[in-house]
Amino acid sequence: MSVRPYMLPMKDADVRYIPQAFSSSEADADMQTLITALPWQQDDIKMFGRTVRIPRLQVWCGDKGTAYRYSGKTLQPHPWHPILRKLRERCESICGSPLNAVLGNYYRDGNDSMGWHADNEPELVAGSPIVSVSFGVERDFDFKHVDDSREKPCRYRLSLEHGSVLIMHGDTQKYWQHALPKRKRCERPRMNFTFRRITPYYHQR
Repeated sequence: MSVRPYMLPMKDADVRYIPQAFSSSEADADMQTLITALPWQQDDIKMFGRTVRIPRLQVWCGDKGTAYRYSGKTLQPHPWHPILRKLRERCESICGSPLNAVLGNYYRDGNDSMGWHADNEPELVAGSPIVSVSFGVERDFDFKHVDDSREKPCRYRLSLEHGSVLIMHGDTQKYWQHALPKRKRCERPRMNFTFRRITPYYHQR
């Protein structure tokens, strides 16, 4: 499959996309295995003073010491599944940078979603890329610039394909947020694995 990324036309960002980084058959097989092989869970988070369940399933895997603080929770890493190791090696080859942890998100249907956020947590190694692998049904992936407004909208939408890879480099997280909006008519699942480089033992300092 092609591993030549193309750059998205976004100011103040370095975002590259590979539509078919994995073949359909490989992506199908990996997704079916990981649906049942990983310890998916639905966490609770605090929003506006009340506790709510996040609208998706998640799992955090990584090297020893790569705890991750996310939405007020500290996630301890589960061991690498062999398929996740394979995906990590492919992503490292594509981006040219070492990656030591991954956040998996399992969107069971269009009611599951991800709100606006940037991947800018302090334990992330400065300047390291965020590399995202998508399996399953195509879903819209939205970006909005920090200067986005009703008068001067600055947004970009990309439909992430089955077996695709998205790489966010440089100052992208400083100037842009991203989200996966709900799609009520979507009845099929989607799975996403966002590989990153974490400072080991950051939360034990």
